[in-house]
Amino acid sequence: MNDEPITAGGARAAHPAAGTAPQKRLHTYGLAGRSAAEAVGAFLLVFAGVGLAFFSATGSVSSPLGVGLAAAAAMVAFGYVSGGHFNPAISVASAAAGRTSWKALPVYVLAQLIGAVLAVAILWVVIQGVPQLADTRMVFTALANGYGEESGAGFPLASGLLTEVIGAVLLTAVFLGATSGRRPLAGAAFAVGVTYAVLLTFLAPITGGSLNPARSTAVALFAENTALEQLWLFWAAPVLGALIAGLIYRSIDMTPADQVERDADDDDDDAADVMDAEDASDTEDANVPEAADPASDAAAAAGAAPADRGARNSSGARDSSARNDDEARGFFDGDDNTGGGKPAGRS
Repeated sequence: MNDEPITAGGARAAHPAAGTAPQKRLHTYGLAGRSAAEAVGAFLLVFAGVGLAFFSATGSVSSPLGVGLAAAAAMVAFGYVSGGHFNPAISVASAAAGRTSWKALPVYVLAQLIGAVLAVAILWVVIQGVPQLADTRMVFTALANGYGEESGAGFPLASGLLTEVIGAVLLTAVFLGATSGRRPLAGAAFAVGVTYAVLLTFLAPITGGSLNPARSTAVALFAENTALEQLWLFWAAPVLGALIAGLIYRSIDMTPADQVERDADDDDDDAADVMDAEDASDTEDANVPEAADPASDAAAAAGAAPADRGARNSSGARDSSARNDDEARGFFDGDDNTGGGKPAGRS
């Protein structure tokens, strides 16, 4: 079976049928374009989350809900370009699951950090202009993630580590599951957004709610030294949880059935084509007279070619259209097919 190009959905794509728009593959955007999308998405996530955390006392939308809504919006807006991570933990899980190449991982993480730091820097400028706030650094210290004395309710290191790991496992598992197979984009964005909101609501009194090393790093850079001293936890826990989810997802191979089914269908189609060709050849051999007139043969060939070609084009268009319909049901699967991962259909 010939290898076919991999779409942004991660599955093999047939040539598009006439009148249908070609699907964009993630790798055709280039690593720079995908990184830019990750930076913008991370900016939106952190700007909304940290900003709402600061203004939550005024009765506005809560920070966890704001992060969930921002995550869903960013996935819908930019997910088709980069895969919709916007969080180093999700990028690590995607790489561990075989969706994103390891060589692209550092670029994704760097882009997410740049977007997060830029968002917090803008918030710093906004908050610093408030005359009632004498020390802006104290404000960001209160917004930073922490444990022990820096925790909102005084939870110790062990509690913070355990809950952050479990939260990261759940978040990344939902992302990997929701963005695979044939699930629609809106459903995946909703699932990830709701998971973000629920987990951050639970983690808020324990660690301040991280699950995102880029967010924790950006706020810690503008806070007091205690936030930087505890920052290691908010990298170690989400990355560990992401690795656990990614490796489990890859080891049990949650989505091979669709690919096996497609391969079986392709094999059946190929076998049917071969049998049809053999039957046609036998029929032609049986019907060819021993002394055929060249002129009549030419006329018959001229008359039969358009009909055969029309039949083949009709069959090919129907097959291609059906495959395109399947691929259009989800473009997240296999967000970087340039290396390292499992083949499509198994991030």
